[in-house]
Amino acid sequence: MDYQTSNLDSARADAGSAERRQATRYTSLIRSAKLVCSKGEFVCVVRDVSETGISLRSFHALPSDDRMELVLQNGLRYELNMVRMQDLVASFTFPASVDVEQLIVETGKFPKRQLRVEVSLPTSVTTITQRFSGDIRNLSQQGALLDCEAMFAIEQPLQIEASGMPKVRAKVRWRQDNSYGLAFDNHFSLSEFALLAAKLQCPELLQG
Repeated sequence: MDYQTSNLDSARADAGSAERRQATRYTSLIRSAKLVCSKGEFVCVVRDVSETGISLRSFHALPSDDRMELVLQNGLRYELNMVRMQDLVASFTFPASVDVEQLIVETGKFPKRQLRVEVSLPTSVTTITQRFSGDIRNLSQQGALLDCEAMFAIEQPLQIEASGMPKVRAKVRWRQDNSYGLAFDNHFSLSEFALLAAKLQCPELLQG
């Protein structure tokens, strides 16, 4: 075998290896999601995914937990095992096989919606003339689900105050019995939302 043939075979082998890596690994998959564990629900960004694992960027330290799930915006859930975390970038493996294409395009039974974090947060609700007590049941960057015995009208402006959360103004978008969907006048950025979710559920993750 001459030198040129050897180089050609080597180049073909390298190209084949690259194609195989590309077939199983997808990079620059920037998408918000949440990690769910016994300590709560925490906002993250999916960076890349393969058939065996996934890389996520967090906005704070993550809790150590034997069981974690990645939940996408369409409700798809994937069990994860953490491998390592460095500089807020965490690597996980999938303990079971996953449909990578489904994860990437987020196909499923339900459409994508705002990323929500489930909480139970005692809340003070103020109108122009009165103040009421309520509970926030979930939060997103754009709004919240509020339980309150008071009767509010659609589009009624409210001021929401809760411990650990900045005071926000919102409007009622929908109601069902004593539950109200609120839209904030000013939205949280993704990083603000992620840090708020950690502060409300597991503030020790923000230390250090």
